[in-house]
Amino acid sequence: MQPTDTARKSKRTLKMPGAKELVTMMALVMAINALAMDAMLPAFPMMRGDLGLTNPNDIQFVIGLYVLGMGLGSPIYGPLSDRFGRKAVLLPTMVGYAIFAIAGALSTNFEMLLIMRFLQGFFGAAAIVLVAAIIRDRFDGDQMAKNMSMIFMAFMIVPIIAPSIGAAIIQFAPWQAIFFLFAILGLILAFWALRRLPETLAPENIIPINLGSIANGWKTVSLNRQALGYTFASGVIQGAMFGYLNTSEQLFSETFNARDFFPIGFAIIAIGIAITNFTNSKIVERFGARRVSHTAIFLFIAFAVLQYVTAVYAPASLPLFMLVLTCNMALMGFLGSNFSSIAMQPFGKMAGVASSFQQSLRMVLSAVIGLAIGAQFNGGVAPIALGFCGCGIACLLLVFWCEKGKLFTRPRTTKLEHLSER
Repeated sequence: MQPTDTARKSKRTLKMPGAKELVTMMALVMAINALAMDAMLPAFPMMRGDLGLTNPNDIQFVIGLYVLGMGLGSPIYGPLSDRFGRKAVLLPTMVGYAIFAIAGALSTNFEMLLIMRFLQGFFGAAAIVLVAAIIRDRFDGDQMAKNMSMIFMAFMIVPIIAPSIGAAIIQFAPWQAIFFLFAILGLILAFWALRRLPETLAPENIIPINLGSIANGWKTVSLNRQALGYTFASGVIQGAMFGYLNTSEQLFSETFNARDFFPIGFAIIAIGIAITNFTNSKIVERFGARRVSHTAIFLFIAFAVLQYVTAVYAPASLPLFMLVLTCNMALMGFLGSNFSSIAMQPFGKMAGVASSFQQSLRMVLSAVIGLAIGAQFNGGVAPIALGFCGCGIACLLLVFWCEKGKLFTRPRTTKLEHLSER
């Protein structure tokens, strides 16, 4: 009887949670990265004082190094989860995320805090890779698309509410309390997954880690003109977004003297991005990813120029700044997902390797560009506007290069390309 009882207990333990519970769990796992960046923005003034920063722009590294850690961690977790299982990778990375969040809260100087933030982002990168893998293991076809859409929509809520959460916390506690919130969420998710999430990777789908194959996969992606061009274009445009994110608190607090309005203004802009992402999902099949995204590039550049004009002639107008910036940021909803989709089109069976490698390139590039834009902040709007203009033009040139000068096309078929396009 003993072995039978044990087997039954094990079977109950490994019972797959329902779709709603699984989607909710994965949405929260996906949300930890957005929360780790956006919730702490209202605490930047307090952190500058406590950490004794003489250059107010230095606080932006708290965001930039987190993103850099995500970028460098992204290509690692795919092969690990293919070999050891999704749950086996998710649990330690959630715990690692929590540990380094606590370490960040206990940091005694700015340099130590930056190291802890980089490591927190490095472990947080697993969430990006594992959520898609777990949903792909569990669902197929339209059901998979539906559940990923639900996860993404839930994820989009986080940037809307995260600054308000951070602002509420610092009303009653020091900035370190926000880091403890990250740690608590990470540990709760790890415990939830431990108790309710069975291993979703089927034994027959286990893939041994082969460094040679991974390196060859990265080489193939790097030599593909379409994949490389659109990956870099996506990273450049995402760099503009991180440039805004890095300076957002300073813009509202210092440029417009509207610190109390910051969580609301940030939410308005985030809602704009969410709306265009939703709109894109409705129109992209009709018009094609290239036509939609190429049109959005030109509009992005036009609004960036308008943003610079308003910075010169109406530098103190918060309503005008909000109107133009919201339009500019909203256009990113027509760029990011479409660029990623086009970059992935040439790859079939090696989609996992290609996706993780592209994600890494994109995040590292955007982190560096975002920090470069943020470092130019001088109390006005012009540096951000110029950063947007530069990123928009660079994005257009990259797309022009990888499309060989032919924009607004809609290819009927996509051939699998294993060699570089010269």
